[in-house]
Amino acid sequence: MDGKGRCIDNIFFERLWRSLKYECVYLLAWETGSQAKAGIGAQITVYNHQRPHAAHGGQPPAVVYFNTINPDQQVQAVA
Repeated sequence: MDGKGRCIDNIFFERLWRSLKYECVYLLAWETGSQAKAGIGAQITVYNHQRPHAAHGGQPPAVVYFNTINPDQQVQAVA
């Protein structure tokens, strides 16, 4: 929190981790680290590509992101 606006940036990460904890980590008791890594990775994919967000008009973040960048940037991101 050493710069102006840093506390606002943390809101997005806090919401992500809160959702991740309550929808995934607390519900599933993994026994190994590899199970936890796979489960968290799957939940982040759902969060970004399938779960609707009110701030984006009911669309997932990935849809909003890929619809806002122009095609030239998409080609560079893939390459």
